[in-house]
Amino acid sequence: MTIDTSRRTFLGVTTALSLTGLAARAAAASEPGIEADLHRYVGFGSKRAGGPGDMACGEWLATELHNAGYAIERQKFAVPYFETTRADLTCGTSSAKVLPQPIVIPTGEQGVSGPLVRVDSRGRFMGSMRGAIAFVDLPAARWSSMMAKAARQPVDSAFAAGAKAAVVITNGPTGKVIALNADGRRPMFPGPVALLAPSDADDFLAAAICRGTAQLTITGEGGQRPAFNFVGRIDRGKGRWLVVSTPRSGWFVCAAERGPGVAAWLDLARWARDGLPDHDLAFICNTGHEYEYLGAAEAMKQIAPPADKTRFWLHLGANVAACDWHDIGGLTPLPSVDGQRYLSVTPALLPLSRGIFAGQPGFEAPVSSQILSAGELDEVIKAGYSPAAGVFGIHTYHHVSDDDERCLHVPATLAAKRGFRAMLEAMARGA
Repeated sequence: MTIDTSRRTFLGVTTALSLTGLAARAAAASEPGIEADLHRYVGFGSKRAGGPGDMACGEWLATELHNAGYAIERQKFAVPYFETTRADLTCGTSSAKVLPQPIVIPTGEQGVSGPLVRVDSRGRFMGSMRGAIAFVDLPAARWSSMMAKAARQPVDSAFAAGAKAAVVITNGPTGKVIALNADGRRPMFPGPVALLAPSDADDFLAAAICRGTAQLTITGEGGQRPAFNFVGRIDRGKGRWLVVSTPRSGWFVCAAERGPGVAAWLDLARWARDGLPDHDLAFICNTGHEYEYLGAAEAMKQIAPPADKTRFWLHLGANVAACDWHDIGGLTPLPSVDGQRYLSVTPALLPLSRGIFAGQPGFEAPVSSQILSAGELDEVIKAGYSPAAGVFGIHTYHHVSDDDERCLHVPATLAAKRGFRAMLEAMARGA
């Protein structure tokens, strides 16, 4: 396989794809399909795996690919779920809503009571933790997963020291509670764990100084429910597969977290049928992302093409294109795109990627997958697919219930999509 990596090619691609400012907005106006697909995705509401929004979204996307000429194969599997009836923390006259951490361990109607003990980001605390409710104060960050050592370690430390339960303050850029990805196969902790918005934490931090008695109550119904991945295939018998994948599920509406990746994926599928005639095509859509990429792991077992017959895999993960925000006493939207997005590629693709994505904040500095890889791209690389590329990132409202239409950035979504198309074309030419 050879790829044209000449300076002339890079400059030509760069010129074609550097859409910023007014030019990008004009391009958005001339391609209304992307914006319509973004709003359609948002309109399905909450995207928790196996829930009504996720299932309806999956059916929509599968139908769109079927109508574009793809053969659809669904892959059914079970995912965890929990429908909350009550979730709150009380201490004296203070009370606040909390978000149960999956896989949820309920407290029962009576709740769990004990002294509230502050735990710092290193897992340190004063006095005894036995029988207490650990009040874990995470450092400020754009949080995404409880699997991250910095989030999990202080909670593990508290339970190891005898805590009955834990409440975690998810200190992030919005002041809102941040949902955290979880192990989708078993509960991560021996007792109930809940997440608390930093904007609701002050009274409880004060109470923890004197070990005030608190009560955590989590009730609801949970278990396993059906969900599905699917792949749309055009098998021309070439034995050279091009694969594009994207997850569709998430904790809330996931407008900018998931929407731009889904919309770009759908646009690429419609174009690729005729635009990439010399390759077999597989467009994979996963659910179960929030359970530490459970759906992606399942897809590798059944619906992904063989690694040795795959020329290139492109994964469109979180934060393909999200609005950026000013933070001066409150968040106000900016016309620019959030640069906290990453393009990770197998090493040989670095020169090509720099040329294609020049001028696109974040993507303009691609990183080697040997240095940084995250999300479902990890599953792709572990399964032996190479060359491969993937997008991931954490925008301001990532995993927050307010990740809605205000967070979308249509021009940047279009620019990213054009970059992905150019990358697929380059890989097809080099095959």
